[in-house]
Amino acid sequence: MHQSITMTVEPAVAFDDTLFFQEVCRRVQVPPTEQPVVRKVRQSIDARGRQVKVHVEAEVFVGQEPTPRIAYRKAYPNVSKAPQAIVVGAGPAGLFAALRLVELGIKPIVIERGSDVRKRRRDLAAINKDHVVNPESNYCFGEGGAGTYSDGKLYTRSKKRGDVRRILEILVAHGATEDILVDAHPHIGTNKLPNVVADLRESILGAGGEIHFDTKVVDFLVEVGELKGVVTGDGRELTGLGVILATGHSARDVFELLHRKSILIEYKPFAMGVRIEHQQALIDQLQYHLPKNAAGRGDYLPAAAYSLVTQTRHRGVERGVFSFCMCPGGFIVPAATAPGELVVNGMSPSRRDSRFANSGLVVAVNDADLKPFREWGPLAGLQYQKEVEQRACRMGSLASGEPSQTAPAQRVADFVGGRVSASLLPTSYQPGLRSVDMFEVLPEAIAAPLRLGLAQFGQMMRGYVTNEAQLIGTESRTSSPVRIPRDPLSLEHPVVKRFYPCGEGAGYAGGIVSAAMDGEKCAERLAAQYGNL
Repeated sequence: MHQSITMTVEPAVAFDDTLFFQEVCRRVQVPPTEQPVVRKVRQSIDARGRQVKVHVEAEVFVGQEPTPRIAYRKAYPNVSKAPQAIVVGAGPAGLFAALRLVELGIKPIVIERGSDVRKRRRDLAAINKDHVVNPESNYCFGEGGAGTYSDGKLYTRSKKRGDVRRILEILVAHGATEDILVDAHPHIGTNKLPNVVADLRESILGAGGEIHFDTKVVDFLVEVGELKGVVTGDGRELTGLGVILATGHSARDVFELLHRKSILIEYKPFAMGVRIEHQQALIDQLQYHLPKNAAGRGDYLPAAAYSLVTQTRHRGVERGVFSFCMCPGGFIVPAATAPGELVVNGMSPSRRDSRFANSGLVVAVNDADLKPFREWGPLAGLQYQKEVEQRACRMGSLASGEPSQTAPAQRVADFVGGRVSASLLPTSYQPGLRSVDMFEVLPEAIAAPLRLGLAQFGQMMRGYVTNEAQLIGTESRTSSPVRIPRDPLSLEHPVVKRFYPCGEGAGYAGGIVSAAMDGEKCAERLAAQYGNL
């Protein structure tokens, strides 16, 4: 017998395997002595009411073997002597594009400017401890891309872009836990994702593909309207059936190279702001409706998350203000990609057991903000980002007199009330903080709506606006400020053939899963168009 069941239970039942098994047996009227196999299919926490509930879908097998949980198998053809295609970037878009090329019988040549995950850890330590930013290998550049060391959240709303289940199954096949197939908001964690990424690499290499780390693309080989290949920093010319460009949202030199070569690119809307950091215990209290004297959230509930959005009006202009990439039980990390910049991002380990909670709080940038940068054409947003990040670096570094990764910060109630904070709170941000007026760091067009938005968020979540929380700047890499256009059907660039702009950097994804799905689609289109030559 195979039976499905949907039920709503207390957290103590949902997260205790024994109690959950007993409850399912009771509801489907199967005695535990018959040794049924009970397997969760979907699970989500509902904290909207005063009592937290967990919605669970499960399946029960009695007297028969359970069906396999994942259909995906690591069985790849040997493509070592097959026609090759170039993949620029080893983030989720690039790695999944490469793996899909292997499945389709094409040899991927992956070029990654940063280091592999093991060596990359040293570059991250240098940023955190010594304030030294390696512009080629950092929190954004390197094997696995920005997601590897900045959280590993797998939730996406991009259901129409591809097969989400397939992406999750590939991750499970490469070492992720099966929990990601069940949780409504799946998360691998920064402590576990590097191993998954390394296993993806081994699948590509084991099938005969190539991955070149610490290798930078410095030019594109364009002949008669077709992209034949790329030139690397050490002078090599690598050619193939086509080029999938999956560099991520921070590869500014690539955007500048495309512009110099008159390859069509466009400005894309984006947002920027700050990271806000609370004690996780406060967020748990607010989201789980705990009494103020509660000892904690209990033994079963995970660290609470939140999502906030509002509209503000400042000087007659309406702007959206919203939370972004919320990291319960997480850390704030330095995400600059060049010396003299200050950028922050958030991450969470798999257990989400830090005492801090952080989230991006960002404001939409509009066309009027970019008027002073019109001379940069489609790179206007990029220049706007740079100016804010460089100012943040100067403001954070004033105490030392030299550029550093010390971040400007301000307590939340002080920011809303227009006061410079006399002191700052303990923080998860390792390079340290410096108290400033964030209105001196952020443009007024960002800071003023942010202040209005925070006041509204304080009404939505009573206790959210407090001087026991602080703003840390700047959160400026929410998405690419550039879009590389492509045909909606072929996914090729509309002017340069054999060129497949892909993932977050090209403006077509917004996270690990959506980038991975986009990488697969680009690989499929390239193979369909040119793979049989």
